[in-house]
Parts: sequence; C-alpha cells; structure tokens
Amino acid sequence: MNKIVSRLLTFFIGVPLVLFIVFFDYMNHLPLHITLSIFAVIGSNELYEMISKKNKLFPKEFILISTAILPYLSYAFILCGRSVEITPWIFVAEAIVLMAAEAFTAKTFEFSLSKFVNSIFIIFYCGFLITFLSRMTILPDSKYIISLYLIFVFMCDSAAWFFGILFGKNNRGLIAASPNKSLVGFIGGIAGSIASGLLFKVLVPEVFTCSYINLALIGLLTSLAAIAGDLIESVLKRSCEVKDSGKLIPGRGGVLDSIDSILIAAPVFYIAYTFLF
Repeated sequence: MNKIVSRLLTFFIGVPLVLFIVFFDYMNHLPLHITLSIFAVIGSNELYEMISKKNKLFPKEFILISTAILPYLSYAFILCGRSVEITPWIFVAEAIVLMAAEAFTAKTFEFSLSKFVNSIFIIFYCGFLITFLSRMTILPDSKYIISLYLIFVFMCDSAAWFFGILFGKNNRGLIAASPNKSLVGFIGGIAGSIASGLLFKVLVPEVFTCSYINLALIGLLTSLAAIAGDLIESVLKRSCEVKDSGKLIPGRGGVLDSIDSILIAAPVFYIAYTFLF
C-alpha cells in the first residue's frame, strides 16, 4: 500500500510540476532545458553505476560530461538560431573521440570493445535521446506540443499501472523482461494515451489542427514506444542484476526509472508529429 501511495503522490505532484516547467517558456524554455540537462546527467550516472558492476567503461567523468554536452549544446544552438540537426554530429564526434582515446592511450585491449559499446550507449541513451525534447521546443505552440507528448507518456504509464492492478492478475508474464506487466495493462495504457490526446484536441482545437485519426495515430505510436521504453530499461536492469536504477524518486526508484519511457518515446513522437501533424 505504501508503494501505491508513493506512486500516486509522485504522479499528482510530479506531473503538474513538470507541466508548469513546460509552460514557463522563458528564453525558449530555459527551465525545461535545465531540467533536461540535470536529468540526463543523473540518469547517465545511474546507468554508469549499473553497467560498471559487470562491464568495463571509460572514466565516469568523461561519460557524464559527454552526456551533458548534448542537451546543453542543443539549447545553445536554439538560442543562436542554429539548426538542432547539428546535435547528431556532436554525438558522432564524441563517439570518435572516445574510441580514438582508447587507441592512443590503452596498453591492453581485452576490454576495449566493452568500453566502446557500453560507454557510447550511455551517452546515446541518456544524452542523445533526450535532445529530441529540445527539438520540440522550436515547434510552433511548443508548450502545448510538449505537454501533449508528456501527457501521452504519463497517461500510458499510469493507465497501464491502474488497469494492470485491477484486471491484470490472470494475463501477466507474457514478456520475460517484465513479467509483472499484463496484457490488459498494455491495452489500458494505449487507450488512456490516445484518449488524453483526443481530449487535448477538444480543449485546444486551434493548436491541434490535425484530424482525430492522425492525432490518435500519433498517440498510438507514442504509447507503444513508451511501453517499449519501460521494457528496455527492465532489460538493462535485469542484465545488470539491479532492482531499481536508484532511490531518488519515492515510489519510482531512480531518475532512469521515471524517464525511461520519455527517452525512447521522444524521437518516435517527434518523427510522427513531423509527418502526421
């Protein structure tokens, strides 16, 4: 019961706080970009601690700095009127620098491949994927678009949890990565996500001018990606033999436990919105 109360408190306090940050769009969403950078670094630190238990990595300082650079430069490009499309170039440059550093400085190479793969993955997962939220800040009516995206993800997670508790006892164990997740939970999460998106169109029709079908499709794709994001992090934790990525957020675990769906769903939503809106 304590876990349920903690989760509900986190939802009813955390979600309004996040939406407040989104709507406070001073200087092209400066508060949001600060939050993204902080979460990226904390998430990177949590993932580093998880992976380092069983694998070799580059020094933590290099990984955390490389992770922080991506959302920071994305915001800098926006302020300077530069294209955010430069951000992938920075990620590629960071990957090359890390691999070159190993080639020039390492004395033995039995762990080099592990260091390459795991270190670059941390930067990609925690630093690069989060920059798709930065891209959303330059869209027209960005505060509404980002809010729509976050509501898609939050409602998918919350509705899946709610319906899973009520009706999911006999249809769990379908996916080995997270055996406590239920089929009814997945369906309820997708339905809740789509319904919340359609409600946005009813409430703010002048912003969401696309058809109900297109908006529902965006909600479907985003919710599927959010579910995948949750399962992907479960795979990471099982591979590293940890229960939670951290203990920072009551009822949720670590930062990664709270933003796993956001990270994976962000590029899916951004691409779907670009083509369908």
